[in-house]
Amino acid sequence: MKHYTYEPKGVCSVQMDFDIDDDNKVHNLVVTGGCNGNLKGIASLIEGQDKDEVIKRLKGIQCGFRKTSCPDQLSKALENVK
Repeated sequence: MKHYTYEPKGVCSVQMDFDIDDDNKVHNLVVTGGCNGNLKGIASLIEGQDKDEVIKRLKGIQCGFRKTSCPDQLSKALENVK
C-alpha cells in the first residue's frame, strides 16, 4: 500500500491523505478542512473502492458557484496517482 498527500485547489479543504493498495483500491481517506461530516461520509463510501471508479463518480462535481468541489479535487488527486 502506498500513501499519498494532495493539496486541493479552490475549495475549503487544505489537504487530502489517502492510500492506494496493490489492487488499485482507495483506503484511509482523511481530509483536513472543508465540511467535516460530508467528507467523512465520502471517505466511508469510497473505502475499498476502485480508484478509477471513484474518479468516474466524483469528477466534475461543483460546489455552489465554484467550478470545483472537494469531491472533484479528490478525483484530481486520484488521477495523479501513478
